[in-house]
Amino acid sequence: MKQLKLPAVFMRGGTSNAVVFHARDLPRDRAQWDEIFLAAIGSPDPYGRQLDGMGGGVSSVSKVCVVGPPSRPDADIDYTFAQVQVKKSEVDYSANCGNMSSAMGPFAVDEGLFKASGREAVVRIHNTNTKKIIQARFNMDEGLSEVDGDLTIPGVSGTGSPVRLEFLQPGGATTGKLLPTGNVTDVLDVPGVGKLTVSMVDAANATVFVRARDIGLKGTEMPEALEGNAEIMKKLGAIRLVASVAMGISPNAEAAAKIMTVPFVGFVSEAQDATLLTGESIQAADIDLTARMLSSGQVHRALPLTVSLCTAVAARIEGSVVHQAARPTTDGNAPIRIAMPSGILTVAANVQNNDGQWHAEQGAFYRTQRRLFEGYVYVRASRVPGLVAATRGKLKAA
Repeated sequence: MKQLKLPAVFMRGGTSNAVVFHARDLPRDRAQWDEIFLAAIGSPDPYGRQLDGMGGGVSSVSKVCVVGPPSRPDADIDYTFAQVQVKKSEVDYSANCGNMSSAMGPFAVDEGLFKASGREAVVRIHNTNTKKIIQARFNMDEGLSEVDGDLTIPGVSGTGSPVRLEFLQPGGATTGKLLPTGNVTDVLDVPGVGKLTVSMVDAANATVFVRARDIGLKGTEMPEALEGNAEIMKKLGAIRLVASVAMGISPNAEAAAKIMTVPFVGFVSEAQDATLLTGESIQAADIDLTARMLSSGQVHRALPLTVSLCTAVAARIEGSVVHQAARPTTDGNAPIRIAMPSGILTVAANVQNNDGQWHAEQGAFYRTQRRLFEGYVYVRASRVPGLVAATRGKLKAA
């Protein structure tokens, strides 16, 4: 059979890459999206390389974004994120990607979905996965989003023009509650691990946090070393399943195992001297907290931004596992410097305690983005029979 071609843009947002589609170019029936996204990205691939598609073999570059008109009055665009599994025939819509969120405002401006004038654009993005509003601020250059600038972000070579992302009211993005169990800390009885004190926090994306030392780690381990340690990966996976049930994301462990993204599971430790993936060193004096994160069965080389935001929020909740590990401060509005394998992320989080109830007002950070190419993504017609039948030949054949 012939191939079909769909209009698309390939973009970098922060430390992620994704194929970006206009909603208008996809079937209205979202049940058909999975087969398109899997074919375009090159999944499932038992070799883990996605050579027959646009993916890059790891979760941070196995992504799809869909942008369209807003479905609510306080937004300028709708943005849906899809995490495509590398080795499995699965597409997960349960979470947002903060890194790719940084590319959505510039995409909307450059594609004419949002009209911007002057030196700065402000685009209100409705993330349909989490039902949250993200405000993106970025500079303009002769009517298009600016690319060149002086901002460096860990995990991306070179510099770029900053995009400020402001996550408004990020609490409860997955579960509807900032503290899904109502508790700052809980004790989970994890099969094969035992009883663990954890903090389960849901801000931008749901995350379960555990102390590194409680699972036999120092906290500065590199991703490859962790992924090569079958015992620790099994422990982290087991913690994620039990937390999913405790947070109300899944009714049982079997159902939790089918949701690959949330909750993210991470372990934290105090500020420490460490070596980065680049071979460079960071000093404990330059950071406030050390963190590592796992999702989709992989350890992140650079922390996902939504989870970095959740980590910063958790660090401001007194008594949480993250708060206990973070450097003490008397300034609750000071940015938090989080050390991770690719460098240091600085995240701002405004968290308030109102009559004993914790509330996340806002979180913000800076990213860079760049359009890499535009044109068509080709998918084998044999892989998307439902799409071929539904469109009755309206899609272009190659």
